[in-house]
Amino acid sequence: MEREKFGSRLGFILVSAGCAIGLGNVWKFPYMCGEYGGAAFILIYLLFLVMLGIPIMVCEFAVGRGSRRSVAAGFEKLEPEGTCWHWLKVVGIVGCYMLMMFYTMVGGWMLYYCWRSIRGDFVGSDPEVISGAFQEMLMNPQLMIFWTLLVCVLGFGVCLFGLKNGIERISKIMMSLLLVIMMVLAVHSFFMDGAEEGIRFYLVPDFGKMVENGIGNVVFGALSQSFFTLSIGIGAMLIFGSYMGKEHSLTGEAVSITVLDTFVALMAGFIIIPACFSFGIEPGAGPSLVFITLPNIFAQMAGGRLWGALFFLFLSFAALSTIIAVFENIISFDMDLLGWTRKKSVLTSAVLICILSMPCVLGFNLLSGIQPLGEGTTIMDLEDFIVSNNLLPLGSLGYVLFCTRKGGWGWDAFLKEANTGRGMVYPGGLRPYVSYCIPAIIILIYIKGYYDMFKGKSTTQFIAWMAVAVLLLAFILICAVYRRSGEKK
Repeated sequence: MEREKFGSRLGFILVSAGCAIGLGNVWKFPYMCGEYGGAAFILIYLLFLVMLGIPIMVCEFAVGRGSRRSVAAGFEKLEPEGTCWHWLKVVGIVGCYMLMMFYTMVGGWMLYYCWRSIRGDFVGSDPEVISGAFQEMLMNPQLMIFWTLLVCVLGFGVCLFGLKNGIERISKIMMSLLLVIMMVLAVHSFFMDGAEEGIRFYLVPDFGKMVENGIGNVVFGALSQSFFTLSIGIGAMLIFGSYMGKEHSLTGEAVSITVLDTFVALMAGFIIIPACFSFGIEPGAGPSLVFITLPNIFAQMAGGRLWGALFFLFLSFAALSTIIAVFENIISFDMDLLGWTRKKSVLTSAVLICILSMPCVLGFNLLSGIQPLGEGTTIMDLEDFIVSNNLLPLGSLGYVLFCTRKGGWGWDAFLKEANTGRGMVYPGGLRPYVSYCIPAIIILIYIKGYYDMFKGKSTTQFIAWMAVAVLLLAFILICAVYRRSGEKK
């Protein structure tokens, strides 16, 4: 069966950018900018995007376009005979399923809050009422299940219509609306009373804060955010590379997607930070910022019902764009491995994701006694840890090694694929950097992520978890060097 292709270059860029643009752009990036020194942090972040994010994305796109397969079958198509690179598909398959086991629920939160904002539920409400509303939602399993399943139905419904008529068409509309809504919200925040102080906090370099937080912590924070923001490592980008034509080089496409992703992250800061300062509220991170702090601001704001509805619609589009993109990856697994039709794969995958999403949903209420990473943690924390701290960095390491090692696809084959078509050329002189420096940086991010997560635990727990980290890293390295005996080097 002939591989589907995008109808236009714009469609490819918007769909891929939609996959990269996630909720972390909205609630984490603005906070980190203010916390770590504003514009100084942004400059370091942009530097690492160029040094790390773009090269890895090109590797992932190249494997996709070179194989014309999803991550479930791409390595088999390109690997030399007798090697075991195909084991890496486990990282991609597990990663996509695991990500959707909690991301569908979070997408449901966004839709629910968008609906409540449209109804005007928070207009004139006391801060205690708004704070309680989030906890009430989490404690209501029926409500959580309904909105999670609605997200699954919407996402798989789009995928059922195929690449061009479903994913590309809807993503163009959704991403265009996302950008328009975001610009309107940013302009509105920019002209609020007291917004100047927030803009200064966000954009003016504050080296004192960098020193206060530790230069090393700031640099590592920028490095980590630049790495995780692009959704690379689990094949979520690879699938769209497999649908690309050969008209344009991959580096230029990766740069365009990165620019769009960064633009959204920066604009999210312009929406959130000035609004917080305008109402004398210290910007916080995570769910408290999005579901408690900002609804409190909208409740006090003139026209808050409209601005709140637009903001949560913006967040809903950001979540759904990622969900639809990863759903397409999951659907492609069955199509590539089992030869299923799209319809059969959509229906089967939809049932699986709906079932697999339930532990996370129930982890805030009926299963709240399960605290897998220690007191106060939830099933969602475990799933997020597996994806963010393990599968994304390990998968990215696998792509870089596969594209640069002689025992893998190899640098020459990768470079030829990356530079096929018009546009920006991937420099051949980067080979030593991509082959050795990028893997070293990824391993550093991976090990430090484990260290930061478990350094407060008991010595026994810390050693046990670090041993897990080493074993998982060893799996990737074994894939890179293993070759069945008797095979020629």
